[in-house]
Amino acid sequence: MQPDLELVHIRKGESFAAWKHGYPFRTVRWHFHPEYEIHLVVATTGKYYIGDHVGEFGPGQLIMTGPNLPQNWISATAPDEVVPQRTEVIQFPESFIESARAAFPEMSGVQHLLERSRRGILFDDTTSRAVRPLIGALIESRGVQRLGLFFQILDLLANAPRSQTLASLSFVLDLERAEDSDMNRAIGHLRENLHEPLSEGELAELTGQSTSAFSRSFKRHTGTTLVRYRNQLRIDLACHMLLSDPDAKVADICFEVGFSNLSNFNRHFLKLKKMSPSEFRATFAANRTIRMAG
Repeated sequence: MQPDLELVHIRKGESFAAWKHGYPFRTVRWHFHPEYEIHLVVATTGKYYIGDHVGEFGPGQLIMTGPNLPQNWISATAPDEVVPQRTEVIQFPESFIESARAAFPEMSGVQHLLERSRRGILFDDTTSRAVRPLIGALIESRGVQRLGLFFQILDLLANAPRSQTLASLSFVLDLERAEDSDMNRAIGHLRENLHEPLSEGELAELTGQSTSAFSRSFKRHTGTTLVRYRNQLRIDLACHMLLSDPDAKVADICFEVGFSNLSNFNRHFLKLKKMSPSEFRATFAANRTIRMAG
């Protein structure tokens, strides 16, 4: 299912958009946009979708998403219920943040935040409570005051003590645009041969390292072990197949992505996605039905 492009309107004389909306609303659909977004839910509960992540939301949920990351929040409201204000939003283009980084050396502290946001970041309640009055003030402010509030919010997010990355590793990973390195070539080879039982030794040969050195380098590069990384990539691929081919059998997908038996596949899927493959497919199908009905 292809997400819709949302056209973000930034007013003349302003560097970014800051606004609020109710529910239902035109942007409540499976969509993406080239801008970064800071998204605060202030009313209702429901289900949200970030890339290939599915979760439950309620008032106070604070999420930041990076450019072109598909997303949607669907509130559990009565059919004719109208909520005057559900969400407060800040949207800012890459050009603005890149110009700020070039002009101010202090901006180096938010680089990790920007990189992580490309998979979506869910922040803790303490950070949300600190950010909410600032977003409210920002929406109502004008001129230089907007900039001060914006950078204050960005600083709080960059230094949030507890946050969760949402979409999977491979959902936004683009190896063609990644730095051309021996490790990236090894990871690319792994991705292209997920159905094969490649060993660390075979991948180490591609980097010119010993197996033990490759194992250490791989963990530094990806933050996890080869076995866990491969299992996550296989589950990510299975998610894509579940969504792109509604008629494909779960058992066939299991073997096609490289798992040797169905029970092992189901166990890893449940561990990573918190639901079974069939539930995952049904959940996204429901999201599409609601989007089309709207």
